[in-house]
Order: sequence, then C-alpha cells, then structure tokens
Amino acid sequence: MAPLRQAFHFSTMIAGNDGQNHALVIKVAAGEADRAAARSLLNKRYGWRGYGESHSIPTSATHSTFTAFIDGELVGTLTLGVDSSAGMEIDHTFRNELNTYRRVPGAQLCELTKFAFETSVQSKAILAAFFHFIFIYGECRYDCTDLFIEVNPRHRRFYEAMLGFDRVGGLKENEGVGAPSQLMHLEVAQIRAQVADYTRAAGGVSERSLYPFFLSGEIESDVRLKMERGGLSASQAHRAAAIASQRQPNAIDAGATIGHA
Repeated sequence: MAPLRQAFHFSTMIAGNDGQNHALVIKVAAGEADRAAARSLLNKRYGWRGYGESHSIPTSATHSTFTAFIDGELVGTLTLGVDSSAGMEIDHTFRNELNTYRRVPGAQLCELTKFAFETSVQSKAILAAFFHFIFIYGECRYDCTDLFIEVNPRHRRFYEAMLGFDRVGGLKENEGVGAPSQLMHLEVAQIRAQVADYTRAAGGVSERSLYPFFLSGEIESDVRLKMERGGLSASQAHRAAAIASQRQPNAIDAGATIGHA
C-alpha cells in the first residue's frame, strides 16, 4: 500500500439549508500538521460528549485520515483503517466478532474510526460527499470486502438509515471512552449496490439516506482517475468507475475540482 505521492484533495460548492453556497474541501491528511488539527477537533468533540480529551489518531501505513473544511474552517475528521497482522482499532472491544468475519475466505476487513464533525452549516450533501470520497479512496487503495464501525448506541439509527449498516451482536463497554458501544457492519459491495439502486429508482431509497446526495458518476470517475495517478490502485477501480459513469449528476457537482496540493 504505497502512499499517495502528493497530498490529495477534493473541493466543490455545497448548498446549505441557510440558502447560501459554501466551499467544501476534503483532504487526505498528509503530515503531522494535518493530523494534529484533526486530533484537536476529535478531542474537542469527544471531550464535549464526556469521552475524554487525550485521544490519538492512528498513523500507521494501514490508516488514512481525512479532513473536511467548510469555507476554510476544519469541521470534520474520520480515519479509515485496513486489517493487518496488528489488527484494527475496533479489535480492542470486538475482537471475537471481527474474527468471525476474518475466517471467511477472501475477506478483507476495514474500519472507520475517530469520527468527529462540527459545523453550523446543515446539509446532507456535506456528509454524503465526505463519506463518498472516503469510500472511493478505500476501494482504490484497499479493495476491502467488509466495513466496520463502532458507535455509541444512540447513533445506531443514523448509520442504519443513512448508510445501511447492520448491527453485529450486542452492546459492549468501550474502555477507551468509558461508554457502551455497538459494532456495525456494511458489506462494501452493498455500498455500490445502494448507489446503483438510487440510479435506477430514486424513490426506492429512504429519504433519510445519504446515498441520493453522493457525488455524480462524472465526478466519481474523475476522483478515481486522479487517485490512481497519485499512486493508488486496486482491482475494483476500473469496474466501479464504469458503474459510476451510469449515474446522473446532482446538485453537489457544480464547480467541483480534484487535484493534488
């Protein structure tokens, strides 16, 4: 898994519920300054919820951290990790459950962790673009089959309704934050299937879902191409881009740019 040769970013204009257009920039953290800013936001949000203020962000080669900016202000961070001999962050609480999936032939596990978001601009398109960018990156770089996330039980319905995650087992105590935790799972193939379902019949997708607000096929294909040129590749990249090219543009696309810093 070679790193990107340059810092990668995506930018577009997003219409907020305030009636204004806002500049959204999504970046792959490329250095300690980027990770320090992400860590600061993470600890601010975790501290506000009573989870402590001394959390770190993984920096190994199997982890990639993403940041989102609205009108130049850092508003979000999320880290994508892929399974390795060292395991994943979620193993601290749900190792036995993850091991069940690891035993499936051909399985490649990955996780979303260290999520924090804080913005006064209300728009599903912001979160949709953020998650979609990370999904594209994960497909291009890791080619995983199963995606996991560990959440507080009060957030379960968000991930079920917005992204299609399913619950795995019951609640356990996450010692790192001193709170109950729920393991949730999503087959990576289902992400692509839900995007395709929306393409065929938008009415078949829950109005609470983020998928109708994902990037258009044209933009997704461009993002994939730029990622591959920047040093990413995986066996699914060209197949997924072909599927994405069948989709229709939506309101998120105007003025989008993709490139390297």
